[in-house]
Amino acid sequence: MSNLLLLLILLPVAAALVCYFVRSSAVRNLTVVATGAVLTLASVGLLAQGAFEPIAVGSILGISSDFLVTVLDFALLAVIFFYGLKHKSLLIQGFTLAQAVLLAWFEFISLKHEAVPALMGDQLTLVMVLVISVIGSLICIFAIPYMKEHEEHLHLKKSRQPRFFFFLVLFLGAMNGLVLSNNILWMYFFFEVTTLCSFMLIGHDATEIATKNSVRALWMNALGGLAFVIGMMLVYSETGTLNIAAILAAGPQGALMVTGVGFLCLAGFTKAAQVPFQSWLLGAMVAPTPVSALLHSSTMVKAGVFVVLRFAPAYVDTFLSTGVAVCGAFTFLACAALGIGQSNGKKILAYSTVANLGLIICCAGINTPLALTAAIMLILFHAVSKSLLFLCVGTIEQAIGSRDIEDMRGLYAKLPRTALITIIGILTMMLPPFGVLLGKWMAIEASADSNIFIVIMLAMGSAMMVVYLARWAGSMMGSREEGAKSESQALLIRLPLFIICLAAVALSVASPWIYNSLLAPWLGSAPFTVGFGSLESAHGTFVVVPLFLVLGLGLLYAVKAASGYRKTRIMPPYLGGANSSVDGTYVGPMNGDVPFSAGNMYLGELFAEGKLTPICNALAVALIVLMLGGAL
Repeated sequence: MSNLLLLLILLPVAAALVCYFVRSSAVRNLTVVATGAVLTLASVGLLAQGAFEPIAVGSILGISSDFLVTVLDFALLAVIFFYGLKHKSLLIQGFTLAQAVLLAWFEFISLKHEAVPALMGDQLTLVMVLVISVIGSLICIFAIPYMKEHEEHLHLKKSRQPRFFFFLVLFLGAMNGLVLSNNILWMYFFFEVTTLCSFMLIGHDATEIATKNSVRALWMNALGGLAFVIGMMLVYSETGTLNIAAILAAGPQGALMVTGVGFLCLAGFTKAAQVPFQSWLLGAMVAPTPVSALLHSSTMVKAGVFVVLRFAPAYVDTFLSTGVAVCGAFTFLACAALGIGQSNGKKILAYSTVANLGLIICCAGINTPLALTAAIMLILFHAVSKSLLFLCVGTIEQAIGSRDIEDMRGLYAKLPRTALITIIGILTMMLPPFGVLLGKWMAIEASADSNIFIVIMLAMGSAMMVVYLARWAGSMMGSREEGAKSESQALLIRLPLFIICLAAVALSVASPWIYNSLLAPWLGSAPFTVGFGSLESAHGTFVVVPLFLVLGLGLLYAVKAASGYRKTRIMPPYLGGANSSVDGTYVGPMNGDVPFSAGNMYLGELFAEGKLTPICNALAVALIVLMLGGAL
């Protein structure tokens, strides 16, 4: 077992070194593909073996693993501090130096070193490892042809791909290490590795805007690292152990310990880009699309929600738990509203991501078996659908030179395969019986037992998300012209898109059995029973398989009904009797021919980003202060 776990963590490290030092593109491509295949098989093998008790890791290359992690901790902080000096950021320098001082005092003065099993695995861990290793690997494989075209577009004289793939692949190992950690010091180390990786990847293109946004991401996540250290020290001072499994088993143990867990949740908020920290993730959109897909689906932001979920048993039935739920629900509502005013495809996905992460954190705060079920289901299905959509936007952007959804109007006529996969990805985010909506239904059902304000925020946020997702999907619909050229794509572009799209549908169909085999044993008092492909509870029933059967029949009928559309004459839109003799125009002022154009409404007066963001940030800060103050 320990060898399999170390493989999941150390193989990406070794592969990253090969990608960096062996400058052959063929070797690099083979290394990325082979690493992805091995990680996928290893994560499936770990899932098959099931949950396991905490286990110790004696030594790595003859060096004590705990000592190695301590040395690497300080080395990592030194690297981050160096970049703070390089970019003249006092915030990065200050937060990093504070971490180093507190960590040194904790490690060498306060801490009574004891043998702590380093790695553990429950169902939450197994789901996270599967998401990281499978979805993350497909994104890395997609990046091979994508980055080749990306660099050709930038006309680079010297390729930066060795460094790019070094941090991209290393990210997977760091995330696996984080979710498998049973020692808080190990978790902190991997937490900070993800901070460095995201900084390097966001600033990869080395443009002024890329550098600016990478620095902002670094100082915000350095703040999260400082909160993590403070929280870790407070928890240890009360419990006397670094063993996460023991801490969770004991539950809340006094105000000081719960406050420490509150700081750990704050660290998770920064990493998950919760309001008011969302700006670093929005700024990360300047990075190449594989980076955006990785950050949003299976690595950086999922590290944040994992920390909040991991420590949920340590703050159950406390004021902190209610505070976490309210903060998450507020982020869900705020970012759903901010997404309505956006036409940039990547920005829409960014706000949607932050909103859904807020929903997962809200579920962690509600802290009931039903809510925790919703959180894990959302983690799984959101990762699949959101990674698919980011990769689709990147593919579309390289094809048409724009990521604005207005420029994607009628995209099916030009890129039928990519447009269809994108539309399927959007539908899996917002319609029944797909998994994301199943998770939202569970979350709203769980909120009914907590707080009426949380219920209202979740209901309103869900409705707003449907507005901009449906608007985007509708814009791409159109007719395929007879004799149009078929869409051509590189195999390593087409294959990940197809696999992730198929996974989004197949996993949704299998959701009742995923719950029954993976989550029900973990929850103890399971909130659902599975009957004829449906999930049934005291609150209601979510029909899955029967709805898919109806959906399949409806799709077959629609295909048959549209089978003769190629022979149909396409008519111009009817413009209230003012059509002119020229197709696509109408009679306007002075009887002139005015071109017809269609566009979406973005309700800028109500949902302007510049107006809403300061208000949302101020309210979020107040809620976080109240959350931490209440824990005391």
